[in-house]
Amino acid sequence: MKSTCSAVALGLAVAVGSSVALADQTIKTPGDHPHYKIEIEPHGLIGFDAFGWGGFGFGAGLRASVPIMDNGFIPKINNVPAITFGVDWMHFDGGCWYGYFGGCSANSFYFPVGLQWNFYVAKSWSVFAEIGIAPYYTAYSDYCDGFYPPGSRDLASCQNGRPSHLRVEPWGSVGGRYHFNEHVALTMRLGLPSISIGVSFM
Repeated sequence: MKSTCSAVALGLAVAVGSSVALADQTIKTPGDHPHYKIEIEPHGLIGFDAFGWGGFGFGAGLRASVPIMDNGFIPKINNVPAITFGVDWMHFDGGCWYGYFGGCSANSFYFPVGLQWNFYVAKSWSVFAEIGIAPYYTAYSDYCDGFYPPGSRDLASCQNGRPSHLRVEPWGSVGGRYHFNEHVALTMRLGLPSISIGVSFM
């Protein structure tokens, strides 16, 4: 039994060591990554209360990323910078800043654009960071429904307090991909104002 346990422990140590060595070898081997002209990534979204309207958001989006260098800003490691851009739609319920006036919903359209920096850390894994700006348009509905009587001055004041608008906000995220092969990957992203899970086609 002791010999068996020792053999299993040794096997696990070798396996873990081999995995670490493989990861190190990949990140230290510039050019050992999928080579593509554009990445197309449809994804689903879960939104946060990022800009003050409250509630829970959900939606969908599409991202495109175009590599600008085959090997990036640090020549000795396996990294690829890219320009990333796209469009996201999210629907929010249950708040909208002054939700206690009767509740509202909102539809937001984001147009993120920025720099994506990819690091290929293992044969099947890459991680990335993104930074840029996100112009977005938010349209509110049901803003003061059910609280003030129709035609009242208070209703007019409430409706004018949070009108639909177009704004630009700083934007950033971090994420990772599990590469099924050189052309398809599962992509996960954590950022502001949402998290996303999608599939990348390269």
